[in-house]
Amino acid sequence: MNAGARNTGLRGAVPDRPDLIRIMPAEECLCNFQPSTSGDGFFYLLFPPVETIMTKMTTIAAGVLTLCCLLAPVSVPAAEKTLTLMTHDSFNVSKELIARFEEENNVTLRVFKAGDAGAALVQAILSRGNPMADVFYGVDNTFLSRALKADIFLPYASPQLGNIDFRFRLDPDNRLLPVDYGDVCLNYDKSWFAANDIAPPGNLEDLVKPQYKGLTVVENPATSSPGMAFLLATIGRFGENGYLEYWKKLRANDVLVANGWEDAYFSHFTAASKGSRPIVVSYASSPAAAVHYSEKPLDTAPTAAVTTDASAFRQVEFVGILKGTKNLEKAQKLVDFMLARPFQEDIPLQMFVFPTNRKATLPEVFIKFAVVAEKPAVVAPAAIEKNREKWLEAWTDAVLR
Repeated sequence: MNAGARNTGLRGAVPDRPDLIRIMPAEECLCNFQPSTSGDGFFYLLFPPVETIMTKMTTIAAGVLTLCCLLAPVSVPAAEKTLTLMTHDSFNVSKELIARFEEENNVTLRVFKAGDAGAALVQAILSRGNPMADVFYGVDNTFLSRALKADIFLPYASPQLGNIDFRFRLDPDNRLLPVDYGDVCLNYDKSWFAANDIAPPGNLEDLVKPQYKGLTVVENPATSSPGMAFLLATIGRFGENGYLEYWKKLRANDVLVANGWEDAYFSHFTAASKGSRPIVVSYASSPAAAVHYSEKPLDTAPTAAVTTDASAFRQVEFVGILKGTKNLEKAQKLVDFMLARPFQEDIPLQMFVFPTNRKATLPEVFIKFAVVAEKPAVVAPAAIEKNREKWLEAWTDAVLR
């Protein structure tokens, strides 16, 4: 309500005098207000006898004392603490598992989604003096060196590490512990290639051949995590001196660059949209997802992944305890929980990546339709951190400008 509306309701009672403070007496007040007979708008305070004041004050004091007694602390079970997990927007887990963790540890788990993995990590680094969470999940091997250099994680050798495949343990000090992994690679629409009597691509080199002109959609590595992973696959395959030449040939072969995975897959990929591109950069587990989410039961996947030697790049995602947490014991319990079998076996159908716990059982749809690259392209995390911006700038000049 604006000031004019407030003042309108008071006019007519007393003159509109800006130098006066108008007071409305409350019921049962110890004093009364008497307007001046001079018409100047002032009020006089008329007090009752002292005995009346003392009686009322005694009554008020007794009431206050009673209220204080009612509000005084009583012996009750300790309240549940809140534990905050900071992560990226793609994080997902079964509600039943969260409820189980909360019940077993007498804690409320708050999941704070802070954008994509890179943006979330930047926020965690900027708030290192006053952390926004207790635990961080979602740093992958493309950001590993940056996360460790920022010195925001506490070492923790979880007892579950004995079940984690050693090849994923990239931090010897256990500040970041591996939770899941997945291979970013080419996917193709099997029906499209069969209908057009063209052999599907078998490796990265095939994409620059004339018969594949205008068939491929990729993601921008500057704005997309799988896009960055695919750029790294080309660097791992062709080397720092050869990857740009490969991308220039792709551009000449009419490659389409989308901003993100969702746009590429659901707007341009023929197997999932009315688009015109039967080849897309996605994940080696995407064929399993296509079967799992199909409206009709499928015996075969409508898509296939290209995972021949050095055609894919493996992303590994990590969890770590943030320095400054006030819930260290609960934070350690959460890390243990995320590395244990129940959570690990929930991962595939929640985020369509593979668990790092070697004892975890994969769902049937993963066993049948998801694949793992035997020899993915390799780029060291330190090299990625050192050259990321340079590679992105060079890629942008070669492909988009």
